[in-house]
Amino acid sequence: MSASPALGTTKTAQPNQIPQEAGLTEYEAALVREQIGREPNGLEWAMFGAMWSEHCAYKHSKKLLRTLPSRGASVAVGPGENAGAVDLGGGLLCVFKVESHNHPSAIEPFQGAATGVGGILRDVFAMGARPTAVLNALFFGDPADPAVRRTISGVTGGISFYGNCVGIPDVAGHISFEPCYADNPLVNAMCVGFARSEDLRKASGARPGSAVYLVGSDTGRDGIAGASLLASFELGSGSDAKRPSVQVGNPFLEKLLLEATLELVEADAIEAVQDLGAAGLTCAVSEVAAKSRVGMRIDVALVPRRAQAMTPYEVMLSESQERMLVIARPGRERDVERIFKKWELHGSRIGEVTAEPTLLIYDGDDRRRSRVGV
Repeated sequence: MSASPALGTTKTAQPNQIPQEAGLTEYEAALVREQIGREPNGLEWAMFGAMWSEHCAYKHSKKLLRTLPSRGASVAVGPGENAGAVDLGGGLLCVFKVESHNHPSAIEPFQGAATGVGGILRDVFAMGARPTAVLNALFFGDPADPAVRRTISGVTGGISFYGNCVGIPDVAGHISFEPCYADNPLVNAMCVGFARSEDLRKASGARPGSAVYLVGSDTGRDGIAGASLLASFELGSGSDAKRPSVQVGNPFLEKLLLEATLELVEADAIEAVQDLGAAGLTCAVSEVAAKSRVGMRIDVALVPRRAQAMTPYEVMLSESQERMLVIARPGRERDVERIFKKWELHGSRIGEVTAEPTLLIYDGDDRRRSRVGV
């Protein structure tokens, strides 16, 4: 799936045909039609809307982000991967990730903050590093306001709950109180981990013909379209309606996923690994395919679910937590499945890597639901 478009052009499309939940501008919708070469179906609109949202594409902020320093003699991994890494010498890397979970925490403070911690933990161990510590920087409104106090209690409770259950200590942080944060707190979480340089893994190693696995939690309806609904729209009177878009975390499952992923890395049984966060399976397969310069064929009928009658749209956009996309090395599929079983994880083979840089989404019986260029 191509990078998000630049802003500021006046090119228009037919707005009455753009699904509102896609969150796309008229210009962006025109680019989608141009790239696909036809009128997109509902799933394709949703996939582009999620991947071109602010949460996934940083389309409003990337000009500023590019001004930040990201290169240096000790920088082992810069922007573009699940997490950054700094060379500490002696073959040891410090792997770290900082991420905000502002809107989810404003809507549902406890789960919004908890899943923010879960997401950065997965980003770090997806790199082959063992998470060691969590930090945070929190900004709230006036604590004399009862509503703000409820938010503070929920956010701090969610952070401590998730980290303690996984066994990762929260070692440092910062907190500020200003009236401007009363309705929209800033919740920034950071995870630091360590890895040997030879164990470092990236999302860019997938090769044509390799098996694609989804492992971890079964897929449900929690968090559907969260990337576009929560990160790209203003908070307001519709906040209660957005509550279903906040993910629900399971830190005990995350601990199993952490250990299984690190064992897969140690066994050198995988080519690439990517956590599922914002935009769920859509973002994971798009990022691995784009970084590896390959495509993927995914059958949503093979995705384990915890809800009945889920549509391909729901499966591809679900943001159910504690899930990883794993690309097995050819011939190592049984090793991958054995490790899943050892850690009592539900892992399913849902597709394969293809040479053509295109995402093909099927729903069983060769009924193709989407064809999108990477």
